[in-house]
Amino acid sequence: MLSIYDATIPPLKRALSNLAAILKKGEEYADAKKVDHQVLLNSRLFVDMYPLTRQIQIATDMSKGAGARLAAIEIPKYEDNETSFAELQARIAKTVAFLDSINPEQLEGGEVRDITIIIRKADIKFSGQDYLLKWVLPNVYFHVTTAYNILRHNGVELTKQDFLGPRD
Repeated sequence: MLSIYDATIPPLKRALSNLAAILKKGEEYADAKKVDHQVLLNSRLFVDMYPLTRQIQIATDMSKGAGARLAAIEIPKYEDNETSFAELQARIAKTVAFLDSINPEQLEGGEVRDITIIIRKADIKFSGQDYLLKWVLPNVYFHVTTAYNILRHNGVELTKQDFLGPRD
């Protein structure tokens, strides 16, 4: 039987680890092509979409929020002031470390826990399972995919395997 811990922590950590690897390739590409890092960090797919930096902030926010809410602990607060590849890598690493600090026992019963989030001043209510499966995972994958696409669109050589990560 799949536990809520197994459905939450390992997939989020994997997505973030793959995001860190994708981001590293973006930085290496910028260095090799002598492209100012800010060009990539501020790139977006379309004018009304968030830039790369914000995509990473949202993916990490969703991940730490999920771990904390499902474990009924306080969500770590981040300043959202990253302006470099190194700062974004540190944010990802800090989020993975937070997820690593959550043990399976803390998530027991998380699938039935009442979760309420506020989006644009409206309360959205979920069971823990619905929150994870219908809100968190789709959002994390969307923002990781968008970060991938921003870098790929700008010439970074990425493949589907970069998104999926190493086979375990």
